[in-house]
This record gives sequence, C-alpha cells and structure tokens, in this order.
Amino acid sequence: MDWTLVRDLVTWALLLSGSFFFVVGAVGMVRMPDLFTRMHAASVTETLGVGLLLAGMMLEAGIGQITAKLFILGALFFFASPVSTHALAQAALHMSVKPKLAKDLAARDAAAGE
Repeated sequence: MDWTLVRDLVTWALLLSGSFFFVVGAVGMVRMPDLFTRMHAASVTETLGVGLLLAGMMLEAGIGQITAKLFILGALFFFASPVSTHALAQAALHMSVKPKLAKDLAARDAAAGE
C-alpha cells in the first residue's frame, strides 16, 4: 500500500470528522434552550473541530513552515476559545442573565400541556 494513499485517507478522515463536529455544534446551538448551553455546545465543538481540521491540514502540508503556522494557529484557538467563552458567560451573569434549569423547563412543559 502506498504511504501517500494512507496519508490522504487519514487527512480526509480528520477533515471530515472536524467538519462533523462543526455541524453538530451548529445543531446544538439551534436546539439548546438558553445562552449558557448554547455557548457550551459551540465552544466544545469549536475546539475539537478546529483541532481536527488543523491536524488534517498539517498532515497534508507535511513538515515545513505551513505546518508550523497551523500549529501556532491551533494553539491560539486551543487557549483563546475557552477563555473567550468563559468571559462571555461571566458577562452574561454580570448582566443578570440566568441559566434555565431543569425545573424551569419542566414547569414550561407542564404549562404547555394544560
């Protein structure tokens, strides 16, 4: 088996799985009930999706300057995404945005069923 074919298959697997996590994050942002769970869905899938996409691009690029730049970009995303999500959540709490709890959702469903 040719190693170029193996590299291409692994690259495609990484790129497709990274794209899958972005789609799952987008669906999670639409389906989640409040700001905090939406931010959680977006930040977790963004970090994992970016990591997989960048790993696929680094594997395809080979060893060189492009791979070094992609690695630095990945490190920036890896550290900046959770920090920015935390800052947004703290700002929302400071503005008195309250998270929806399970009891709030159960009360809403009970009122809708009557």
